[in-house]
Amino acid sequence: MAEADQKMKILVTGGTGMIGKAIEELSTTVEKRENEEWVFIGSKDCDLTDKEATRALFEKEKPTHVIHLAAMVGGLFHNLAHNLDFFRKNMAINDNVLAASHEFDVKKCVSTLSTCIFPDKTTYPIDETMIHLGPPHDSNYGYAYAKRMIDVLNRGYAAEHGRKYTSVVPCNVFGPHDNYHLQDAHVLPALIHKAYLAKQNGTSLTCFGSGTPLRQFIYSYDLARLYIWAVRHYEDTEPIIFSVGEEDEVSIKQAVEAVVKAIDFQGEVIWDSTKADGQFKKTASIKKLRSLLPDFKFTPFDEAIQKSVEWFVVNYEKARK
Repeated sequence: MAEADQKMKILVTGGTGMIGKAIEELSTTVEKRENEEWVFIGSKDCDLTDKEATRALFEKEKPTHVIHLAAMVGGLFHNLAHNLDFFRKNMAINDNVLAASHEFDVKKCVSTLSTCIFPDKTTYPIDETMIHLGPPHDSNYGYAYAKRMIDVLNRGYAAEHGRKYTSVVPCNVFGPHDNYHLQDAHVLPALIHKAYLAKQNGTSLTCFGSGTPLRQFIYSYDLARLYIWAVRHYEDTEPIIFSVGEEDEVSIKQAVEAVVKAIDFQGEVIWDSTKADGQFKKTASIKKLRSLLPDFKFTPFDEAIQKSVEWFVVNYEKARK
């Protein structure tokens, strides 16, 4: 029977977050398939750090496929203060989800790594073969090592049980339904929130660091399309990087300018260079992705920022912040 005809029940952990919401929207519209049933669960539905709660979820839903997005996440300053928590909680979540996937005969589990887990001292661009080639940046070692262990688990389940469990490595993600917390959020949603408040209050906009670090940013709907492709078609245990190309890398200063333009902020932008910059760059190669999906089109950065800002302004009252 062709894969397109087989019944698939896809459980998405972390399904109420930004990427989950984008996958949910696409799976019911442009990516809808009659042979697929999608289930989206968030932390309110199941505590994935609890082994028995995770088993009960899998027993109830009986998924054939899993997209594993759930994680304890945060921005640079949240990571710096809570490395032990990030390590222990993410280790528990990942071990429980993969153990339950194996126990309940899940055919494919697509888990989530991050470009921030790569070695701090490395050559660029980074690629999928380099994840374990040295310590991660000291600011987020707890999160990074826990995420790296997903790759170790995937290899083990493949070698010992023949499982097709894999992982994808997104660069910085942004879009509707993000977490816009002013202290704990990632750089773009925090910027969008700060710029919104500065415009509302008629104040200046203070940005942390020097503005020089470089980042690849991927729009959540582009990433969602790639996850859907991966759960349907990607057969390799080895990770695959999901990112825009090296040519689309932008500086934090350029990102601030795009947000300022999208929100039409007319005030002064101040750079607080006493605050940490984090890693200068994390440039990732998408050679592997391009070899498999040569024609994939990414949403241009300014257009995606415009859509994200518009969503935040309209949904300000109910956005996570």
